[in-house]
Amino acid sequence: MINNQRIEDFIRSFDTDAGSDALRQIETEAKRDHVPIIRKGTQELLKILLKMKKPERILEVGAAIGFSSVFMGECSSLTTKITTIENYPPRIERARQNIKMAGMEQKIELLEGDAADVLKDLSGPYDFIFMDAAKGQYIHFLPEVMRLLSSGGVLVSDNVLQDGDIFESRYGIRRRNHTIHNRMREYLYVLTHSDELDTVILETGDGMTISVRK
Repeated sequence: MINNQRIEDFIRSFDTDAGSDALRQIETEAKRDHVPIIRKGTQELLKILLKMKKPERILEVGAAIGFSSVFMGECSSLTTKITTIENYPPRIERARQNIKMAGMEQKIELLEGDAADVLKDLSGPYDFIFMDAAKGQYIHFLPEVMRLLSSGGVLVSDNVLQDGDIFESRYGIRRRNHTIHNRMREYLYVLTHSDELDTVILETGDGMTISVRK
């Protein structure tokens, strides 16, 4: 049986791209302050998807301190426009600073507020949507996300395996995580059984789904 850590170590041994100075600076800040950012495997897959899709409009639900929006900005064309949403005030200001530091104020628009409210005010279509917010809210955001996603558009959802909790019975996880556990399982079911989407679930990073609108 192949050891998952050995696989990860082997794959990481081929890493060549250290990222831009701006990305390295944001990553250092995130590690220092224990702010979660997209994992290395997630970055690599996201980069390939963006290079393949070549989106004109990207929507990100969950900006944190701006790492992933800057990353997507660097992996997309000069004319691509990115809209990202963040609800937590301390992170909003840091995200603005990091987007400016990366020289992407004209490419990335940061919207403040609860995504459940902000999404309702947006006009589509977006041809690439990256879901990376509170995991228990994915299922609630999905109707508006589907309204905004173009035909042939790609929806990528991060952290869907919840550090392995998703595999467990609800009785095998902490009571405080029951709601998130139930909602994420519902989200995965809806994605994989939707007549409007073709979806694959991957174990990359902390689990990702890639969905394409039919």
